[in-house]
Amino acid sequence: MLARIQTAVSLLYPPRCLGCGDMVESDFGLCGPCWRETSFIGGTVCESCGTPLPGAVDGHRIECDDCMAHPHPWSHGRAALMYEGRARQLVLALKHGDRPEIARPAGRWLAHVARTILVPDTIVVPVPLHWSRFLKRRYNQSALLAQSLAQELGNEVCPDLLLRRKRTATLEGKTAEQRFITLKDAIQVNPNRLERLQGRTVLLIDDVMTTGATLSACCLACQASGAKDVRVLTLARVAMDA
Repeated sequence: MLARIQTAVSLLYPPRCLGCGDMVESDFGLCGPCWRETSFIGGTVCESCGTPLPGAVDGHRIECDDCMAHPHPWSHGRAALMYEGRARQLVLALKHGDRPEIARPAGRWLAHVARTILVPDTIVVPVPLHWSRFLKRRYNQSALLAQSLAQELGNEVCPDLLLRRKRTATLEGKTAEQRFITLKDAIQVNPNRLERLQGRTVLLIDDVMTTGATLSACCLACQASGAKDVRVLTLARVAMDA
């Protein structure tokens, strides 16, 4: 009976590509052309932010020029996509286009790269959204990504471990220094969730990393409240100028 219902639903509502809307074989997927236009990250990457790098892994820690020039407070970082082309369109659709369904396949993409930096007893924590923006958007895209990832990995997730204390101005168009100043004292650990952080490794989840200012603010809040280690994972990484 269930199979018949699923067949009937698929006939009425055939699965569509998340990128272009063309019909595909399964729900929450990309068609061939959109898949090829999506910049998935693989191979040798920066250990701090996940940016793809030339050469082969040689057993030593490798970092990109930007991360060496501007060290981050976390220990490891990865990203699933480069923020360009079709990947950029998907991220913007999730964040501003009322497309929360994109978080489901994105969780699988994140899980693929997360396994390289996971350690036992890691708790998955999203970057928080200020309540006023939450009311307007109706969801926190980073929390959706964190929940989808945790479901794929079987890890514990705490959507409200971090709180955004104040509504900050948009970071778009700001320099790295301006971003860090804007986010100063903007994020704190939820006092009601403090015990879940103690002595544990935190995997911070966000949609996009540009300068890393937001993730740094979250990381420092976790470290100040007792986290053993903090690692970061984003759906996409903005390519920094050489």
